[in-house]
Amino acid sequence: MLCDALEAGGYTVLIATSGEAALQRLAHAAPDAILLDGVMPGLSGFETCRRIKADPRSAHIPVLFMTGLGETTDVVQGFESGGVDYVVKPIRIAEVLARLQTHTRNARMAQFAHAAVDVAGMGVLFVDLDGSVVWLSPQATQWLQQAGGVSQLPPAWQAARQAGASLQLPWDERHVMHIRSIGAPSAGELMLLLRLEAQNAETGSRLRDAALTARETEVLSWVAKGKTNRDIAEILQLSPRTVNKHLEHVFEKLGVETRAAAAALASRELA
Repeated sequence: MLCDALEAGGYTVLIATSGEAALQRLAHAAPDAILLDGVMPGLSGFETCRRIKADPRSAHIPVLFMTGLGETTDVVQGFESGGVDYVVKPIRIAEVLARLQTHTRNARMAQFAHAAVDVAGMGVLFVDLDGSVVWLSPQATQWLQQAGGVSQLPPAWQAARQAGASLQLPWDERHVMHIRSIGAPSAGELMLLLRLEAQNAETGSRLRDAALTARETEVLSWVAKGKTNRDIAEILQLSPRTVNKHLEHVFEKLGVETRAAAAALASRELA
């Protein structure tokens, strides 16, 4: 019944009958959302969710629990394991569809926002206090795999966990990796920006010298792609006024006066 309703709503449904099967499917497919029962054969839904969230490749996928376990302790356990919502059986189809639409949209907007940093030629990743990777943008995933890991920062990168740290490490014969810590987006986490540059890159890059924040870089990236303030506000889930405020800071740091000049500079230096 639920599968029919989801497909009628425009979703493509993949079914796994156990936690182990779900984890195997995630190695080959990245769904927009996961509907997960709390009680299943083998791995419980809560343990399955913890494993999903422990893998940076799937940690961004929203997990909605659907279960007959309605006690407060069960609901708390669902959220503590990484779930974003909790639907108690018997399931009301309209409610599930509404919740699913909201969470998939929020997850996509978050993905778009983080992917904007990749557009700027950077990668972004989040690490916890132990140096374990919590989330990776697509570009950061590629670079971290090349450096020998995905779930943990390579030993040479560990010094970047210091707040405000900036590292420059050899990458290959022609490139160096710049790693910059830009603060804590939430308690117990640190955000790192990665940028791969040629060893003979011009040292006078105005974008590098401007020291834009992560959010300012995101806004500038979308400006360079021709997006309006209203478009950027929707993508980043900000108000147009906040976007305009970020742009004012960008203009000041870059030493330009117009949107066109900032876009031209970004397009030239990020090409």
